[in-house]
Amino acid sequence: MTDQTTKTDPTTQYAQPEGMDDQIAHPGLSGDMTEQPDHGEDTYRGSERLTGRRAVITGGDSGIGRAVAIAFAREGADVLISYLPDEEADADETVRLIEEAGRKAVRCPGDIRDEQVCQQIIDTAVSELGGLDILVNNAAYQMAQSGGIADISTEQLDRVMKTNIYALFWLCQKALPHLEAGATIINTASVQAVSPSPELLDYATTKAGIHNFTRGLASQLAEKGIRVNAVAPGPIWTPLIPATMPVERASSHGESAPLGRAGQPAELAPVYVFFASQESSYITGEMLGVTGGDPVS
Repeated sequence: MTDQTTKTDPTTQYAQPEGMDDQIAHPGLSGDMTEQPDHGEDTYRGSERLTGRRAVITGGDSGIGRAVAIAFAREGADVLISYLPDEEADADETVRLIEEAGRKAVRCPGDIRDEQVCQQIIDTAVSELGGLDILVNNAAYQMAQSGGIADISTEQLDRVMKTNIYALFWLCQKALPHLEAGATIINTASVQAVSPSPELLDYATTKAGIHNFTRGLASQLAEKGIRVNAVAPGPIWTPLIPATMPVERASSHGESAPLGRAGQPAELAPVYVFFASQESSYITGEMLGVTGGDPVS
């Protein structure tokens, strides 16, 4: 594939990942994966669709976040990435790729379960980038539990809720004073919002909440000219999969999708670019699935 616009058979565009011999330690680093994801490093071609924009991407060090950071930078945006301190090695590579595209990259490590970290992310973006036009709430936590609800501890539930819901709420709340008409908020939901897997009950619950939150906030902010949308990934090959799923599940991740394989982060990036750009000017409150064919409504 020459770039993201090249006509290609989607069933064979990528091979099904071979998975892992062993589960990797959470939060999961790209370097620990047996088979590396494609973030669009060699294929994403920009066309100045986000020239001069300033973006925040949580979970921007790896996986979907890295793919979005690469795409945004190649489209002309300066980018702040937030990530856990343990993910510094992945963040180094994402920063390199943003700067290679000729754009400014800003780091903001920290755990977004802390409200003050969320405030710091927004404050840093405003001071270092000169303002904020795009907020991508992408960071998330999941941990599969084969025993279902009985195996989900209060500690895990609290971590999932604070990472996936509280932080998203705080970041939107703190970003709002800095967003002007034409700005966009893009949340990462999931096919799990409408088709929950039993072993991901707590995670799926938060993703359903993000779906609802996106539509509610979109209604609130429409009169201000600020659009809010969500991308709902299906089975995407990222470090989160081998770090949070049993080996047998990780190895078959995505095989049941109608297209017959897991998706790659690079395949989601154009959707985030679309929602961030003026091309989607009459779209707000939507959840767009990138699932390999599984429905999200």
